[in-house]
Amino acid sequence: MGSRASGVSERHPAAGVVPTRSAPAERMPTTGPGKGRTVPAWVWALPPVAVLALVFLYPLALVVQESLAPGAYADVFASASFRDALVTTVWLAVASTVGCLVLGFALALVIAFVPFPGGKAVAKFIDVFLSFPSFLITLALLFLYGTVGMANGVWTDVTGDATGPFRFLTTPWGVLLAEITYFTPFVMRPLLAAFSQLETAQLEVASSLGARPLRIIRQVILPEALPALAAGGSLVLVMCLNEFGIVLFTGAKGVTTLPMLVYSKAILESDYAAACVVAVVNVALSVGLYVLYRGVSRRAGA
Repeated sequence: MGSRASGVSERHPAAGVVPTRSAPAERMPTTGPGKGRTVPAWVWALPPVAVLALVFLYPLALVVQESLAPGAYADVFASASFRDALVTTVWLAVASTVGCLVLGFALALVIAFVPFPGGKAVAKFIDVFLSFPSFLITLALLFLYGTVGMANGVWTDVTGDATGPFRFLTTPWGVLLAEITYFTPFVMRPLLAAFSQLETAQLEVASSLGARPLRIIRQVILPEALPALAAGGSLVLVMCLNEFGIVLFTGAKGVTTLPMLVYSKAILESDYAAACVVAVVNVALSVGLYVLYRGVSRRAGA
């Protein structure tokens, strides 16, 4: 009877009798010496925090400390060069951002919705273009439209004039063209990602109901693209505020932005206190716009 009862308990463990099988030995917790000790999380955070403090926070603190020299902020804010540089920086950044948004949206529409040979290769090239340094695009424009560039060379060969008419690269318009050329792919990349998630059935239904292409773009595509446009535009605005290489390589001597003013004060005039004040203002603008960019990107899911 004992064996039979045992067999019943093994076949029916739910009847209130505990099965006689033991748990596997490898699942039992080990409590040997040194087991179960964990390193506190703050210990792992020490190395990256130390590196960040050494290479970024400490130099930034030195810049802020230098900018606190007596009368430095008052002298810089009262100077006409600082006000002109601030206005030039803001309007160039805003105008470049608007141009990048318009051109980037148009090009992304063509790549995403107009089938043509090599469309996928163009989309992949945009990813590669993002890694190009800004001065490379500026040099390309100089070869095309510079004083001794190809366009002026063709003009002088055809007309016999001593010089060509293309001299806009050394003006604010040349800087604006170079920035739009370089930063437009930074708007196109999030737009292409947003367009890839757009259901083509919506476009087909709108087209079948008689909607014209412009109406489809305005009422179907544009609402879906607004978060990507906001994220890309915020990023371009931040980068344009801090752009130095394009302004330097275009040779636009009459265009002075905040980064160029920092360079001029520190390198050419050796006025480090004024340079640090301008740098602090530039950093404050950039950080504020970066916070805005992160908020927009988070809402857009980028």
